Amino acid sequence: MKFASPLLPGRLVRRWNRFLCEVTLDNGETVRAHCPNPGAMLGLKDPGMRVWVEPNDDPRRKLRYGWRLVDLGGGHWAGIDTAVPNRVVGEALRARAVPELAAYDTVRPEVAYGTRSRVDFLLRGDGLPDAYVEVKNVHLRRTEDWAEFPDCVTERGAKHLRELVGMVEQGHRAVMLYLVQRTDCARLRMAADLDPGYARAFEQAADAGVEMICHDTVIDTCGVSLGAALPVVR
Repeated sequence: MKFASPLLPGRLVRRWNRFLCEVTLDNGETVRAHCPNPGAMLGLKDPGMRVWVEPNDDPRRKLRYGWRLVDLGGGHWAGIDTAVPNRVVGEALRARAVPELAAYDTVRPEVAYGTRSRVDFLLRGDGLPDAYVEVKNVHLRRTEDWAEFPDCVTERGAKHLRELVGMVEQGHRAVMLYLVQRTDCARLRMAADLDPGYARAFEQAADAGVEMICHDTVIDTCGVSLGAALPVVR
């Protein structure tokens, strides 16, 4: 996935709320930018952090900039846009570049299933069970090289796990794909202290046959793409 416009570097002044931040660009101009992330963003929203924003000339948008990356230092990056994982995974699925799902040749996004839900991707292939794939954005790191999910309470996320269990019970394949949108992690675990309800739903879903897979990402100022598989530790 390539960014539509070249990114501009700056320093985060503050995140005003879930959808608005203020950044001082390297040219000295201070701008307001859209923050495409409603989560807690622990460790990624501290004033003074090196960030990169994407400019736009779309008259339909209220803000001329969108926050895209945090420079973590040491050559590492974090992507903060929660819409990016679906785009990255969608591209990878269509290119049959997700090894665990490469046998499928039909990829349909946003298909209704379960109870008033839409699965991120429904995969089909000759002689294969339908595969229902949900994608989750991961960018929390607190200790060592652990990526953790979620970074705040997510009842919606727990619901998705229950919906996937329902697909397994109907004889389909169900996959939860965690995409780690930062480059300094080597394994994934659930943040049970931040959302014990999600951690319980995760364990129940895994026991019921939902496949838990994780991939990291390759990130730079040009774009974000699928990286290597990472272990999911229960």
